[in-house]
Amino acid sequence: MQPLREKIEYENPLLSLKIWQSTRRNHGEVSWHYHPECELMLIQEGNLTVDLSDETFELGPGDIVILGNSQLHRDHSAEGILRYIVLQFDLTNYFDQSTIPYLQYFNETKVPLSAMNYIFRENPEARSSVAECISQIHREASEKQSGYELAVNMLIKKLLLILIRNDTRGLLADQDRIERIRLKPVLDFVEANIDGRIAVEEVCGLANMSYYYFVKFFKKIMGQSFTEYVNFRKIKRAEQLLLTRDISVSEVGDLIGMANMAHFYKMFKRFNGCSPKEFQRKMLAWGRG
Repeated sequence: MQPLREKIEYENPLLSLKIWQSTRRNHGEVSWHYHPECELMLIQEGNLTVDLSDETFELGPGDIVILGNSQLHRDHSAEGILRYIVLQFDLTNYFDQSTIPYLQYFNETKVPLSAMNYIFRENPEARSSVAECISQIHREASEKQSGYELAVNMLIKKLLLILIRNDTRGLLADQDRIERIRLKPVLDFVEANIDGRIAVEEVCGLANMSYYYFVKFFKKIMGQSFTEYVNFRKIKRAEQLLLTRDISVSEVGDLIGMANMAHFYKMFKRFNGCSPKEFQRKMLAWGRG
């Protein structure tokens, strides 16, 4: 049987996140599946077995497992009550201009995010801190008090910070620090010139690299091509403009350097699954609700 590509429906699209508590009272099994979002599971009661293609995790109360984006997995539980929290979120949406250099820590080009599960096995304090983050995110998303989106955003970033600071094996930061520093002028240039056309040829000199070396280097460090990265940042800026400025979609396209509306719509739909106008309508309706 073919593995299922699961489509995650975000309850609040602004957060690019889904979290819920699940309870099983008898033997249960979820067949092989995957999704672009990374996933964490916190076991509150009972036992759960999680299978990856090359590893199996036996989890009990208080245990956590983390899975990378598009990582094939399944799970099954024995008889008895099983209660756990599932957190799924799109990592890329939790990085802004000031934190974007850290996105490369989670690009999974060398090792899957599941390799970080050693932290939860070896470091009870880190495991407890992540468990508290997951529980707080679930509480915030359930109660929806004023400003809960800010709280969830901060808690996701705290969770990622715990992983970075407790990665004693250096799996997340295994790239040489100097290599990361070489890209900072390029990333700064993209943000400063987001309203115009940004070509690879323009930024090679900033990194002091030839065209062909830069293309390979950027993909290796960031986990996506330079063109993909630029489009991603432009669409993030477009989202912000659509929600904060009373201007037309074509004006938004001009302000992010995508005056070709067909190209703008194509890129926007790739990242959001809907048109700019649909995104704006959905987001503003959510805010009023």
